[in-house]
Amino acid sequence: MFEAPAIDWNVILPFVIVAGWGILLMVVDLFVSEDKRGWAPWLTIVGLFAALAVSVSQWNNGGGTFTAVGETPMVMVDNFAVFLNVTLVLAGIFSLLISINFLENQALDKPEYYMLMLFSLSGMMLMGMANDLILIFIALELLSIPLYILSGFAWPKLKSEESALKYFLLGAFSSSIFVFGIALTYGATGTTSLPEIFAQVSVNSALGVGAIAFLLVGLAFKVAAAPFHMWTPDVYEGAPTSVTAFMSVGAKVAGFAALLRILTVAFPHIGDAWVGAVAILATLTLIVGNVAAIAQSNIKRMLAYSSIAHAGYILIAVASSVNSPDGVSAALFYMFAYLFSNLGAFAIVIAMEKKDDLGTSLDDYKGLWKRSPAMALAMAVFMLSLAGIPPTGGFVGKLFVFRTAVEANLVWLAVVGVITAVVSTFYYLRVVYLMFMFEGEAKIEAQPALRTAVALMVLITLLIGLLPSVWFELAQQAGLSGIHLLAGG
Repeated sequence: MFEAPAIDWNVILPFVIVAGWGILLMVVDLFVSEDKRGWAPWLTIVGLFAALAVSVSQWNNGGGTFTAVGETPMVMVDNFAVFLNVTLVLAGIFSLLISINFLENQALDKPEYYMLMLFSLSGMMLMGMANDLILIFIALELLSIPLYILSGFAWPKLKSEESALKYFLLGAFSSSIFVFGIALTYGATGTTSLPEIFAQVSVNSALGVGAIAFLLVGLAFKVAAAPFHMWTPDVYEGAPTSVTAFMSVGAKVAGFAALLRILTVAFPHIGDAWVGAVAILATLTLIVGNVAAIAQSNIKRMLAYSSIAHAGYILIAVASSVNSPDGVSAALFYMFAYLFSNLGAFAIVIAMEKKDDLGTSLDDYKGLWKRSPAMALAMAVFMLSLAGIPPTGGFVGKLFVFRTAVEANLVWLAVVGVITAVVSTFYYLRVVYLMFMFEGEAKIEAQPALRTAVALMVLITLLIGLLPSVWFELAQQAGLSGIHLLAGG
């Protein structure tokens, strides 16, 4: 006889708030006329701050839920999940603040945008809390489907429609690969629960190794790791820039959350089967992302390849997670620092962009310093952070990642990371060079919401770089919680 699982709603309250707020927006929209729709972003902000407050209160105070009799919880809210939820909700808040200016200028300011954003964000949060492969797949689809729609939100603009179609087709393909990995895992272990997979899978199980391969490939598409990155440049360029900004951080963080859960909770004892594969994936991703970015003349495509490269740095931490106690923590820290640097860079792009993609060429940034000095300085901070130059959060993030690789006896991988980081300084500093060393017509006219978001992201980027121990201590607590609480260690 089927027995409904026990549900503790307090445990999943942040997720419920975000998803429920999206439904609330749908209901409110029924009773508001089209000429009075300026309420949508601000009501969304209220919901996101409520979710953020609840998420912070769950630190060291989580638990499990959706538990059937005699089974492990399908949802676990430990410090690992809380850290990720806070990161993702912050990504949602800042993405929203920088979107308002863009959506109004591009005549895309519709309530549906904010509803879809909330639904996608709820899927991202569920990815970090999921303790079962079936639930990870459901979260993956909840994350992805709204993003497919948002990518084509600027229809009938051809590039936007093209980006949505490419993202949908390759996203569906990657999801099918992931599902096949789940099927192989179930065939090898008789379960889809991550802790139970750990207890059941054999070190020498060929079926288990095959399952890891398919699960890894399926998630590699989502985090834009080479050679599964083909969709990224076209989708990033064609989608509305505010969607690209949200996608570049949220989808990546959620994908790595699931990847870390699966590899470090379900398959850590067969690390020999996947560490090498992840290290090779990281190497390819770093080389492809950083080398291809050099040739780009469109800043959105440059940041797309930059995003691919940053997936490579996080993969270094993932590869180190079995043999280094700080591997998971370094990945979490890096994603937190990356959030502010990358969203900040996209905020400046949004402020620069005009209709018909004007303002997205690198040459458009010439002379920005003379006409909008504050925004030029902010963009310089974000570029320096993405390049990994002190005293920014990006520098400390790379330092921690490379240190974990050395601790895990992956010195060669750390060397690859350092070399490619040096290569990346060329295309990041090229933007700074154009802004400060040329004459031009570049000028930014941004609303207070975007300017406030940019100022806060500059401040946090510098604070992470100047006071890294505070943030890394939180990341360490989250990393150890994610590994040991679920695995029963």
